[in-house]
Amino acid sequence: MNTFIPPAKPLIGEEERAAVDRVMRSGMLAQGPEVAAFELEFAEHFGLGRACVAVNSGTSGLHLGLLAAGVRPGDEVIVPSFTFAATANSVALTGAVPVFADIDLASYCLDPGSVEAAITERTVGIMPVHLYGHPADMGALGDIAQRHGLQLFEDAAQAHGASLGGTPVGAFGSFAMFSLYPTKNMTSGEGGMVTAANADIETQLRLYRNQGMLRQYENEVVGFNNRMTDIHAAIGRVQLTKVDAWTAQRQRNAAFLSANLEGVTTPSVAEGAVHVYHQYTVRVADDRDGLATALREQFEIGSGMFYPIPNHRLAPFESGAQLPATEQAAAECLSLPVHPSVDQAGLERIVHAVNTLAKAGS
Repeated sequence: MNTFIPPAKPLIGEEERAAVDRVMRSGMLAQGPEVAAFELEFAEHFGLGRACVAVNSGTSGLHLGLLAAGVRPGDEVIVPSFTFAATANSVALTGAVPVFADIDLASYCLDPGSVEAAITERTVGIMPVHLYGHPADMGALGDIAQRHGLQLFEDAAQAHGASLGGTPVGAFGSFAMFSLYPTKNMTSGEGGMVTAANADIETQLRLYRNQGMLRQYENEVVGFNNRMTDIHAAIGRVQLTKVDAWTAQRQRNAAFLSANLEGVTTPSVAEGAVHVYHQYTVRVADDRDGLATALREQFEIGSGMFYPIPNHRLAPFESGAQLPATEQAAAECLSLPVHPSVDQAGLERIVHAVNTLAKAGS
């Protein structure tokens, strides 16, 4: 009997457990030296060339980043609809309005033409998502932002180590957010890391995450309790030593799948882009849901449907936006296991299962 292959699998080893024990013995559990070290090491590891600020979740990171960049109530920020709701939620939490643009089906990231068409006199920023670990078209989006006097933000929740033209994601916008949730390419148990393009944004991020204080009881703004604990930072520091090898394994797994899968549309990679395959996402033209069910029930293979209800059709954001590529992706996308725990036998099972079901029409 086959062992079930899960769609995602957090990797926590003895080194992470030892790091947590070290912090527990130290008695310094809240934001402290481990957080400070993690921030420096994260920036250096990914070659970001800018300060990083650790927070308690990716969503907090987006929210605080927007506030630190000066987004205010009534402003508009252009975002994709084909993404997790946290992207739009973070804009709405500032009192601003998320305006949805369509995606490019090749990358599942924002389509620059749709973005430019969505700009109004209230637009202050563009926030692409480097979806599934593929970088958005930051060159074209940066040109649009410059022409219209807009800021560029980055939702890099799924893109640790991805790059475009030799520049790492996280180094393009006024800020960028990396998620450290358990299923991401690396984790701190829970948390987020925010990059800052300049000292002013960094200062505002540090104020907003800590009740508006840089020094105790000297509150400078109305802030939040969005601090990362030293426990979580200790886990993240260990994961930094492993993430490159995991990413390389994801890329090898993806290459095998792309070379052997039939009957589905496999992921493409833009010229000059480094894809880190947080998800390996195919498109199934006919009966995506049926294929997912058959993979699980007949072959013991898990998969994920990200994101079957686009943001512009969710109750808080429902709008009449016409986003045909988004609708197609929501109906056809299916993410197959690509994580480092999938061995060669597992990859061959996935290929056999998908090809068999695709040929039979699920």
